Amino acid sequence: MIMKTICICGGGSLAHVIAGFLSAKGKVKVNVLTRKPEQWCKNLEIFTCEHTTLYGKVKTVSKDPHEVIPNSDIILLCLPGFAIKEVLLQIKPFLKSYIFVGSVFSSSGFFFEAMNVLDKNIPLWGFQRVPFIARVIDYGHKAHLLGYKDSYNIAVENVSNIEKETFRKYIEYIFARPTHLLNNYLEASITNSNPLLHTARLYSMFHNYEQGIYYSHNLKFYAEWTNEASDILISMDNELFKLLEKLPVDRNYLTPILTHYDSYDANSLTRKIQSIESFKTIYAPMKETPNGWIPEFNSRYFQEDFAFGLKYIYLKAKEYNIQTPTIDKVYHWSKKWL
Repeated sequence: MIMKTICICGGGSLAHVIAGFLSAKGKVKVNVLTRKPEQWCKNLEIFTCEHTTLYGKVKTVSKDPHEVIPNSDIILLCLPGFAIKEVLLQIKPFLKSYIFVGSVFSSSGFFFEAMNVLDKNIPLWGFQRVPFIARVIDYGHKAHLLGYKDSYNIAVENVSNIEKETFRKYIEYIFARPTHLLNNYLEASITNSNPLLHTARLYSMFHNYEQGIYYSHNLKFYAEWTNEASDILISMDNELFKLLEKLPVDRNYLTPILTHYDSYDANSLTRKIQSIESFKTIYAPMKETPNGWIPEFNSRYFQEDFAFGLKYIYLKAKEYNIQTPTIDKVYHWSKKWL
Protein backbone atom coordinates (compact mmCIF):
# COMPACT_ATOMS: atom_id res chain seq x y z
CA MET A 1 0.00 0.00 0.00
CA ILE A 2 1.25 3.50 -0.87
CA MET A 3 1.43 5.66 2.27
CA LYS A 4 -1.20 8.37 2.16
CA THR A 5 -2.00 11.35 4.36
CA ILE A 6 -5.26 11.54 6.29
CA CYS A 7 -6.58 14.72 7.89
CA ILE A 8 -8.66 14.29 11.03
CA CYS A 9 -11.13 17.16 11.46
CA GLY A 10 -12.18 17.67 15.06
CA GLY A 11 -10.80 17.70 18.56
CA GLY A 12 -12.93 15.23 20.49
CA SER A 13 -12.26 11.77 21.87
CA LEU A 14 -12.45 9.97 18.52
CA ALA A 15 -10.22 12.55 16.87
CA HIS A 16 -7.56 11.95 19.52
CA VAL A 17 -7.72 8.16 19.39
CA ILE A 18 -7.87 7.87 15.59
CA ALA A 19 -5.03 10.35 15.08
CA GLY A 20 -2.89 8.50 17.62
CA PHE A 21 -3.85 5.00 16.48
CA LEU A 22 -3.24 5.61 12.77
CA SER A 23 0.02 7.50 13.18
CA ALA A 24 1.35 4.93 15.67
CA LYS A 25 0.80 2.12 13.19
CA GLY A 26 2.99 3.93 10.66
CA LYS A 27 0.73 3.09 7.73
CA VAL A 28 -0.46 6.62 7.08
CA LYS A 29 0.60 10.20 7.80
CA VAL A 30 -1.81 12.20 9.95
CA ASN A 31 -2.81 15.87 9.97
CA VAL A 32 -5.31 17.38 12.41
CA LEU A 33 -7.67 20.29 11.75
CA THR A 34 -8.92 21.68 15.07
CA ARG A 35 -10.08 24.94 16.59
CA LYS A 36 -7.50 24.57 19.38
CA PRO A 37 -4.19 23.63 17.73
CA GLU A 38 -2.21 25.38 20.48
CA GLN A 39 -3.45 22.76 22.96
CA TRP A 40 -2.27 19.82 20.86
CA CYS A 41 1.07 18.07 21.10
CA LYS A 42 2.32 16.35 17.97
CA ASN A 43 3.22 13.30 20.08
CA LEU A 44 0.12 11.44 21.26
CA GLU A 45 -0.18 8.63 23.80
CA ILE A 46 -3.09 6.24 23.36
CA PHE A 47 -3.76 3.75 26.16
CA THR A 48 -5.61 0.73 24.78
CA CYS A 49 -8.08 -1.70 26.29
CA GLU A 50 -5.39 -4.36 25.78
CA HIS A 51 -3.21 -2.61 28.39
CA THR A 52 -0.72 -1.40 25.79
CA THR A 53 0.32 2.12 24.87
CA LEU A 54 0.44 3.45 21.33
CA TYR A 55 2.76 6.35 20.57
CA GLY A 56 1.55 8.40 17.65
CA LYS A 57 3.13 11.37 15.95
CA VAL A 58 0.99 13.89 14.08
CA LYS A 59 2.49 15.61 11.05
CA THR A 60 0.65 18.98 11.20
CA VAL A 61 -1.93 20.41 13.61
CA SER A 62 -3.69 23.58 12.50
CA LYS A 63 -6.94 25.54 12.55
CA ASP A 64 -6.26 26.72 8.99
CA PRO A 65 -7.65 24.33 6.33
CA HIS A 66 -5.09 25.65 3.83
CA GLU A 67 -2.29 24.10 5.90
CA VAL A 68 -3.70 20.58 6.14
CA ILE A 69 -6.34 19.90 3.47
CA PRO A 70 -4.55 20.30 0.09
CA ASN A 71 -1.74 17.89 1.00
CA SER A 72 -4.12 15.22 2.35
CA ASP A 73 -5.53 12.25 0.42
CA ILE A 74 -8.31 11.39 2.88
CA ILE A 75 -10.43 13.60 5.13
CA LEU A 76 -12.17 12.13 8.18
CA LEU A 77 -14.64 14.33 10.05
CA CYS A 78 -14.84 13.43 13.74
CA LEU A 79 -17.60 15.93 14.43
CA PRO A 80 -21.13 16.15 15.83
CA GLY A 81 -23.88 16.58 13.27
CA PHE A 82 -24.38 20.28 13.95
CA ALA A 83 -20.72 21.05 13.12
CA ILE A 84 -20.48 19.10 9.84
CA LYS A 85 -21.86 21.72 7.45
CA GLU A 86 -19.68 24.50 8.87
CA VAL A 87 -16.48 22.47 8.49
CA LEU A 88 -17.41 21.24 5.01
CA LEU A 89 -17.80 24.88 3.94
CA GLN A 90 -14.40 25.71 5.48
CA ILE A 91 -12.54 22.94 3.68
CA LYS A 92 -14.42 23.12 0.36
CA PRO A 93 -12.11 25.70 -1.32
CA PHE A 94 -9.09 23.48 -0.69
CA LEU A 95 -10.46 20.14 -1.86
CA LYS A 96 -9.32 18.36 -4.99
CA SER A 97 -11.20 15.71 -6.94
CA TYR A 98 -9.00 12.88 -5.63
CA ILE A 99 -9.46 13.68 -1.93
CA PHE A 100 -11.93 11.33 -0.22
CA VAL A 101 -14.05 13.24 2.32
CA GLY A 102 -15.68 11.15 5.02
CA SER A 103 -17.20 10.94 8.46
CA VAL A 104 -16.49 8.74 11.44
CA PHE A 105 -20.24 8.33 12.00
CA SER A 106 -22.66 8.72 9.10
CA SER A 107 -26.05 8.67 10.82
CA SER A 108 -25.55 12.25 12.04
CA GLY A 109 -26.36 13.56 8.55
CA PHE A 110 -22.92 13.60 6.94
CA PHE A 111 -23.84 12.33 3.46
CA PHE A 112 -26.94 14.51 3.24
CA GLU A 113 -24.95 17.61 4.22
CA ALA A 114 -21.95 16.77 2.02
CA MET A 115 -24.07 16.16 -1.06
CA ASN A 116 -25.61 19.60 -0.63
CA VAL A 117 -22.39 21.47 0.14
CA LEU A 118 -19.59 19.86 -1.89
CA ASP A 119 -19.05 19.57 -5.62
CA LYS A 120 -20.42 16.41 -7.22
CA ASN A 121 -16.97 15.14 -8.21
CA ILE A 122 -15.69 14.92 -4.61
CA PRO A 123 -15.51 11.30 -3.39
CA LEU A 124 -17.50 10.78 -0.21
CA TRP A 125 -17.22 8.00 2.35
CA GLY A 126 -18.35 7.25 5.87
CA PHE A 127 -18.42 4.66 8.64
CA GLN A 128 -21.80 3.21 9.51
CA ARG A 129 -20.76 3.19 13.17
CA VAL A 130 -17.75 4.62 14.97
CA PRO A 131 -14.68 2.35 14.82
CA PHE A 132 -13.60 2.87 18.43
CA ILE A 133 -14.89 3.66 21.88
CA ALA A 134 -12.74 6.58 22.98
CA ARG A 135 -12.19 8.99 25.86
CA VAL A 136 -9.80 11.93 26.23
CA ILE A 137 -7.50 11.81 29.26
CA ASP A 138 -5.37 14.92 28.69
CA TYR A 139 -6.61 17.11 25.86
CA GLY A 140 -4.23 17.16 22.90
CA HIS A 141 -1.87 14.69 24.58
CA LYS A 142 -3.41 11.47 25.88
CA ALA A 143 -6.54 9.39 25.29
CA HIS A 144 -8.06 5.99 26.04
CA LEU A 145 -8.97 3.52 23.31
CA LEU A 146 -11.62 1.69 25.32
CA GLY A 147 -12.87 -0.72 22.69
CA TYR A 148 -12.76 -1.88 19.07
CA LYS A 149 -15.47 -3.04 16.72
CA ASP A 150 -14.87 -6.52 15.27
CA SER A 151 -15.38 -5.18 11.76
CA TYR A 152 -16.41 -2.00 9.98
CA ASN A 153 -19.01 -1.10 7.39
CA ILE A 154 -18.39 1.88 5.13
CA ALA A 155 -20.21 3.56 2.26
CA VAL A 156 -18.37 5.20 -0.63
CA GLU A 157 -19.97 7.47 -3.21
CA ASN A 158 -19.03 9.47 -6.35
CA VAL A 159 -16.37 7.03 -7.61
CA SER A 160 -16.37 3.86 -9.73
CA ASN A 161 -16.89 0.41 -8.24
CA ILE A 162 -13.21 -0.36 -8.77
CA GLU A 163 -12.21 2.78 -6.86
CA LYS A 164 -14.66 1.90 -4.09
CA GLU A 165 -13.05 -1.50 -3.64
CA THR A 166 -9.54 -0.03 -3.68
CA PHE A 167 -10.54 2.50 -1.03
CA ARG A 168 -12.21 -0.19 1.10
CA LYS A 169 -8.99 -2.19 1.09
CA TYR A 170 -7.03 0.86 2.18
CA ILE A 171 -9.35 1.59 5.12
CA GLU A 172 -9.13 -2.06 6.11
CA TYR A 173 -5.34 -1.82 5.93
CA ILE A 174 -4.86 1.31 8.04
CA PHE A 175 -7.57 0.52 10.63
CA ALA A 176 -6.51 -3.14 10.86
CA ARG A 177 -10.04 -4.56 10.94
CA PRO A 178 -12.16 -6.37 8.31
CA THR A 179 -14.01 -3.66 6.40
CA HIS A 180 -17.12 -4.23 4.32
CA LEU A 181 -18.55 -2.06 1.57
CA LEU A 182 -22.20 -1.07 1.89
CA ASN A 183 -24.40 -0.77 -1.17
CA ASN A 184 -24.90 2.97 -0.83
CA TYR A 185 -24.81 5.95 1.51
CA LEU A 186 -28.34 5.29 2.81
CA GLU A 187 -27.15 2.09 4.48
CA ALA A 188 -24.57 4.12 6.39
CA SER A 189 -26.83 7.08 7.09
CA ILE A 190 -30.08 5.51 8.25
CA THR A 191 -29.84 3.44 11.40
CA ASN A 192 -31.91 2.49 14.43
CA SER A 193 -29.08 3.07 16.87
CA ASN A 194 -28.71 6.59 18.33
CA PRO A 195 -31.34 8.30 16.12
CA LEU A 196 -34.03 5.97 17.50
CA LEU A 197 -32.55 4.57 20.73
CA HIS A 198 -31.66 7.95 22.21
CA THR A 199 -34.69 9.86 20.95
CA ALA A 200 -37.17 7.25 22.19
CA ARG A 201 -35.68 7.40 25.67
CA LEU A 202 -35.49 11.21 25.74
CA TYR A 203 -39.12 11.50 24.67
CA SER A 204 -40.23 9.03 27.34
CA MET A 205 -38.37 10.99 30.03
CA PHE A 206 -39.21 14.54 29.07
CA HIS A 207 -42.30 14.74 26.86
CA ASN A 208 -44.31 16.10 29.80
CA TYR A 209 -41.62 18.60 30.75
CA GLU A 210 -42.45 22.30 30.89
CA GLN A 211 -40.50 25.22 32.29
CA GLY A 212 -40.97 25.20 36.05
CA ILE A 213 -40.85 21.40 36.34
CA TYR A 214 -37.87 20.01 38.27
CA TYR A 215 -36.59 16.48 38.80
CA SER A 216 -35.22 15.19 42.10
CA HIS A 217 -32.09 13.65 40.60
CA ASN A 218 -30.15 13.17 37.38
CA LEU A 219 -31.92 10.23 35.75
CA LYS A 220 -29.87 7.26 34.58
CA PHE A 221 -30.29 6.91 30.85
CA TYR A 222 -30.24 3.11 30.65
CA ALA A 223 -30.33 1.77 34.21
CA GLU A 224 -33.71 3.49 34.75
CA TRP A 225 -34.99 2.64 31.26
CA THR A 226 -38.78 2.17 31.21
CA ASN A 227 -41.37 0.11 29.36
CA GLU A 228 -42.69 3.35 27.91
CA ALA A 229 -39.30 3.97 26.29
CA SER A 230 -39.27 0.39 24.98
CA ASP A 231 -42.76 0.72 23.50
CA ILE A 232 -41.79 3.94 21.72
CA LEU A 233 -38.52 2.47 20.46
CA ILE A 234 -40.20 -0.68 19.11
CA SER A 235 -42.88 1.38 17.37
CA MET A 236 -40.31 3.72 15.79
CA ASP A 237 -38.24 0.73 14.70
CA ASN A 238 -41.25 -0.89 13.03
CA GLU A 239 -41.96 2.35 11.16
CA LEU A 240 -38.34 2.59 10.07
CA PHE A 241 -38.45 -0.90 8.57
CA LYS A 242 -41.56 0.05 6.59
CA LEU A 243 -39.49 2.88 5.12
CA LEU A 244 -36.60 0.52 4.33
CA GLU A 245 -38.93 -1.57 2.18
CA LYS A 246 -39.18 1.42 -0.17
CA LEU A 247 -35.53 2.49 -0.15
CA PRO A 248 -32.82 1.11 -2.48
CA VAL A 249 -31.11 -0.76 0.36
CA ASP A 250 -30.42 -4.35 1.33
CA ARG A 251 -33.06 -5.05 3.97
CA ASN A 252 -30.56 -7.20 5.89
CA TYR A 253 -28.09 -4.35 6.44
CA LEU A 254 -29.96 -3.37 9.60
CA THR A 255 -31.06 -5.60 12.49
CA PRO A 256 -34.44 -4.91 14.14
CA ILE A 257 -34.17 -3.58 17.68
CA LEU A 258 -35.76 -6.62 19.33
CA THR A 259 -33.44 -8.98 17.48
CA HIS A 260 -30.39 -6.85 18.26
CA TYR A 261 -31.15 -6.92 21.98
CA ASP A 262 -32.27 -10.57 21.98
CA SER A 263 -35.75 -9.58 23.18
CA TYR A 264 -39.33 -10.33 22.18
CA ASP A 265 -41.45 -7.52 23.65
CA ALA A 266 -41.25 -4.24 25.56
CA ASN A 267 -40.81 -5.90 28.97
CA SER A 268 -37.93 -8.11 27.87
CA LEU A 269 -36.31 -5.20 26.00
CA THR A 270 -36.48 -3.05 29.14
CA ARG A 271 -34.90 -5.76 31.28
CA LYS A 272 -32.17 -6.31 28.69
CA ILE A 273 -31.23 -2.64 28.39
CA GLN A 274 -31.30 -2.13 32.16
CA SER A 275 -28.95 -5.11 32.62
CA ILE A 276 -26.15 -4.02 30.29
CA GLU A 277 -23.26 -3.46 32.66
CA SER A 278 -21.36 -0.91 30.57
CA PHE A 279 -24.51 1.25 30.30
CA LYS A 280 -25.33 1.44 34.00
CA THR A 281 -23.26 4.53 34.81
CA ILE A 282 -24.51 6.63 31.88
CA TYR A 283 -26.73 9.52 32.91
CA ALA A 284 -29.37 11.46 31.00
CA PRO A 285 -28.46 14.88 29.58
CA MET A 286 -29.59 17.05 32.49
CA LYS A 287 -28.25 19.97 34.47
CA GLU A 288 -28.67 20.88 38.12
CA THR A 289 -30.32 24.13 39.17
CA PRO A 290 -31.00 25.54 42.65
CA ASN A 291 -34.51 24.05 42.43
CA GLY A 292 -33.60 20.63 41.04
CA TRP A 293 -32.63 18.94 37.78
CA ILE A 294 -33.88 19.90 34.30
CA PRO A 295 -33.18 18.60 30.75
CA GLU A 296 -30.05 19.90 29.02
CA PHE A 297 -31.38 20.68 25.56
CA ASN A 298 -27.98 21.90 24.35
CA SER A 299 -26.46 18.43 24.79
CA ARG A 300 -25.46 16.31 21.81
CA TYR A 301 -28.26 13.87 22.65
CA PHE A 302 -30.72 16.56 21.59
CA GLN A 303 -28.72 18.65 19.15
CA GLU A 304 -27.46 15.67 17.15
CA ASP A 305 -29.80 12.70 17.56
CA PHE A 306 -32.96 14.70 16.89
CA ALA A 307 -31.76 17.49 14.63
CA PHE A 308 -29.51 15.38 12.39
CA GLY A 309 -30.29 11.71 13.11
CA LEU A 310 -34.05 11.38 13.43
CA LYS A 311 -34.60 14.37 11.13
CA TYR A 312 -33.39 12.56 8.01
CA ILE A 313 -35.42 9.44 8.78
CA TYR A 314 -38.46 11.67 9.18
CA LEU A 315 -37.74 13.49 5.89
CA LYS A 316 -37.18 10.25 3.97
CA ALA A 317 -40.47 8.88 5.26
CA LYS A 318 -42.24 12.01 4.00
CA GLU A 319 -40.43 11.76 0.65
CA TYR A 320 -41.67 8.19 0.17
CA ASN A 321 -45.11 8.85 1.69
CA ILE A 322 -44.62 6.32 4.52
CA GLN A 323 -46.86 6.76 7.55
CA THR A 324 -44.71 7.10 10.68
CA PRO A 325 -46.96 8.42 13.47
CA THR A 326 -44.60 7.62 16.35
CA ILE A 327 -41.54 9.04 14.62
CA ASP A 328 -43.57 12.13 13.71
CA LYS A 329 -44.71 12.57 17.31
CA VAL A 330 -41.21 12.27 18.76
CA TYR A 331 -39.59 14.47 16.10
CA HIS A 332 -42.16 17.26 16.35
CA TRP A 333 -41.90 17.25 20.15
CA SER A 334 -38.15 17.90 19.89
CA LYS A 335 -38.70 20.96 17.70
CA LYS A 336 -40.40 22.64 20.64
CA TRP A 337 -37.07 22.71 22.50
CA LEU A 338 -34.39 22.81 19.80
